[in-house]
This record gives sequence, structure tokens and C-alpha cells, in this order.
Amino acid sequence: MALVCFGEALIDFLSDGKTPESFTKYAGGAPANVAVAAAKQGVDAYFCGMLGNDMFGQFLAEELQANGVNTRYLEYTDKAKTALAFVSLDKQGERSFSFYRPPAADLLFRQTHFSDDMFTEHSVLHICSNSLTEENIYKTTVYALEHARANNMLVSFDMNLRLNLWSSTAHILDRVWHCIALSDVVKLSREELEYLNANSHSGKTEAQTIAAIMDKQTQLLLITDGANPVEIYLPNDSAKVAAPNVVAVDTTAAGDAFVGGLLAEIIRKFKPTRDIEFAISLDEAKGLVAYAAKCGAFAVQRYGAFAALPSKADIGE
Repeated sequence: MALVCFGEALIDFLSDGKTPESFTKYAGGAPANVAVAAAKQGVDAYFCGMLGNDMFGQFLAEELQANGVNTRYLEYTDKAKTALAFVSLDKQGERSFSFYRPPAADLLFRQTHFSDDMFTEHSVLHICSNSLTEENIYKTTVYALEHARANNMLVSFDMNLRLNLWSSTAHILDRVWHCIALSDVVKLSREELEYLNANSHSGKTEAQTIAAIMDKQTQLLLITDGANPVEIYLPNDSAKVAAPNVVAVDTTAAGDAFVGGLLAEIIRKFKPTRDIEFAISLDEAKGLVAYAAKCGAFAVQRYGAFAALPSKADIGE
């Protein structure tokens, strides 16, 4: 019962916030972060994606392995470099990104690079929207989701929208809604929900957009909002769970720590297999979210991505 995270791994160059500004290299990329977060939680985690055959790609592979992630499904290419992101922080630890992507190696992963056993031997697949930004990588991602569902894997989708990665906004909504329709667990930030609501359902309320998501066979929808309570939606119920009160210094890995902790708890407690449909009670969902929120709170008190992610011992449960 292992987790596979598909998508981008990249280098985060994190600002020191000084003048003149300098940047420190960290391993990152949302799906890679989630894989590390789950591995640190003691869950078998795999990363699937493509890196450049360069010094940054080698660094990322070594960092993934050092943090307990299985890189069996990792591919390399000489046709593009590993993606880079420069991250600046404000006084509240909120980040802004400047991406050097495209071109980038992760966008060159194709259907033929998948191993069939990735879909037949593991129980959970996780993706985010950064692998939807161009047509070919979008088609590859949909291929993965469809094959995961055909093999009864649990599918997790964190929207994790980065508008400056899209050359055009014309395809965002169609592609995001397509992935939502193929996912069992969906996570949005408050801003992402507002984006979907404003652009997909003109004149409708957020409640109607949430209902539209749940109509796509979503089993668990989570809406995070920084330090505010996390909203939980099940097919026939809803609730809110308070987030821990902490002082944030770097929010770069907050959402990925949350998702990694959530998926690790799902694997530990529900042991999803290809023969059992994922269904949980509201109390069970609240317990999952409370744990995931602690993981996110731990991460925001530390700098970087991989380095900021907690182990199960760090959470103390």
C-alpha cells in the first residue's frame, strides 16, 4: 500500500530577504514535496517524473533518496534542464515565485515512460495542476489518472494553482475540472476555490461550486485557508477543523506537508487497496484533517521544502 506522486521536482532558490538579496538552493516541487512528506511519515512513497540530466537533477534525485523516497519511476532527459523557482518571502513568510519553466525536463514525461506496475502494485496516486500547464504533459497526467482509476487506485488532486506557469489561462478550467472528475480526494486553497467559482460558475455561489465538485464523485474535498479553519466536505456532510496557531516564517511547503500528512494517515488508518472503495465518516475525516493541519503548521515554522517536512515523531502522535 504505497503512495506514488507524479509531476514536477524542481529547485527552490529561497531568498534571505536581505538587500542585496541572496538565494539558497533547496529541493522542491509540489509532488516531490508530498512524496517526501509521506516518506518522512513512515509510508512507502514513490516519486514519478522527469529530471534534467544535469547537476540540479542529480541533486534532486539524491535528496529524494536521502529522505526515503523510492525513485524507481524517475526518468532523466538531455533535451531540457531541471526546472528552477526563485522564491521571495514577505514578513509573514508568504512566498512569491519566479519560475524558470518552460522549457523544463518535467514537461517532457510521456505516457511511454510509465511502468505498468506503477498502476498495479500501488494504492494511491497524487498529482497537482503544475502537470497540466502544457497540452502534452496534460495528456500524460490524464493518462495516469485514468489508468489509476482503472486499477482502483485512490486518486488525490491538489490544485496548487500557479498562474505564472501557464502561458495562457484559456485551458486552466477545462483541465482542472477534468482532473477533479477523476479524483477521490481534492484539496483547494480558499483562493483556488474563489478562482474556480469566479471563472467557472458566473453568478453562482461558492456553495454551488462546492456542490459541483462533489457531483464529480469526489469522496473528500478539503479547502485550506492559511491559519483559518480547514473546511471538510463529504458527499453528505461537512465540518470545519481549526488549524494550529503558529508563527510562520516560510509557507513554501505548508500545503504539501498537509497533503503528505493526510495521505500518510489515510494509508495508515484505512489501508486503501484496489478492492475496497474509499469511504469515511465525518469524525474520521476530522481526525485526518487535524493531523494534516499539524503537519502543515510544523512546516511553516521552518525554511525550505524537504527540510521543513515533519516526521511522525515530530508531530508527536
